[in-house]
Amino acid sequence: MSSNEQRLTELEVRLAFIDDAVQGLIAADAEQSMRIAGLERMIHDLRNELATMRTGQGHDPHSEPPPPHY
Repeated sequence: MSSNEQRLTELEVRLAFIDDAVQGLIAADAEQSMRIAGLERMIHDLRNELATMRTGQGHDPHSEPPPPHY
């Protein structure tokens, strides 16, 4: 095998590893995006639930007096 053929083979091998790494990163990014979207939905739902609970108790945070250190 000539020097050029050997270098070409090495470059092809490196490209294959890089391609595999990029595909893994793309998959990890997609998974993280889905998890973040799910967490954002959960936070939204929890905020709505908390607001409903406060309203149900007649609790308005704006009508509370300020804390003593003010």
